Amino acid sequence: MRTRTPALLLLPGLALLLIGFLIPSVVMLFAPPGVTAADIFGRLGAMLSDPYDLRIIGRTVGLGLIVTGICVALGFPIAYLLARSTSRWAGVLLALAIFPLLLSNVVRTFGWLVVLGSNGAIGQLLTGLGLVDAAPQLLYTELAIVLGLTQLFLPLAIISCYSAVAQVDAGLDDAARGLGASRGRTFWTIVIPLSLPGIVVAATLVFAGAVTAYTTPYLLGGSSQRMLSTQLFSYASVTIDWAGASATALIMTVLVFLVSGLSSLVARKGATS
Repeated sequence: MRTRTPALLLLPGLALLLIGFLIPSVVMLFAPPGVTAADIFGRLGAMLSDPYDLRIIGRTVGLGLIVTGICVALGFPIAYLLARSTSRWAGVLLALAIFPLLLSNVVRTFGWLVVLGSNGAIGQLLTGLGLVDAAPQLLYTELAIVLGLTQLFLPLAIISCYSAVAQVDAGLDDAARGLGASRGRTFWTIVIPLSLPGIVVAATLVFAGAVTAYTTPYLLGGSSQRMLSTQLFSYASVTIDWAGASATALIMTVLVFLVSGLSSLVARKGATS
């Protein structure tokens, strides 16, 4: 009976997941109004052979990887410094680092409109310094999307990496230093390998969020820099193309699950090495 108790305790959560998430997701992907599964897969094949749609897919994956790399590269050192800090202000600094998570995505994105606009802070600074004659076009570019998504998901990367680093015994750092290892070698050979599961989780969350985010790519990328999320909105709300919307959602779902599977493989391999 004791061996069955954990399984029985999992049943309510699994039932809720099945009824509240999996079934509605499958229905949403494969049974939109007036569309058959054959129509969806036919449209999916057409999208995967259309240069325009392939550019959108490539842009989504590429920008997602760039944002993921930046967030992990910036978030892990910040998390490491906060986790190893003995200052009484460490908790305050951690709260400030993750405070943007409490703000609306729309509010944070509109802030970039003010900064990157033709009359924004950056344009006025460059023209005021005489570096350019006219303010450069920063809005509706891939750079604007990367900046917006990085600001959006960097706090998530910090908190994910922080929880991993905090579980690594700081005494291991001291032991490695006592054996003659430098700070850099200790960081690369002790801290990072032991924190790899947290890094993988951070990368997975950031990539999944970046490829499925809608508000930031819509406001900062416009119609000239479409991503899968904005294309999905266009199919579902503008052209009312349910087959195209389902095919786009299916591509996004496959991307997220593919990256999640690869991340799990990397974490498992890192844990056994």
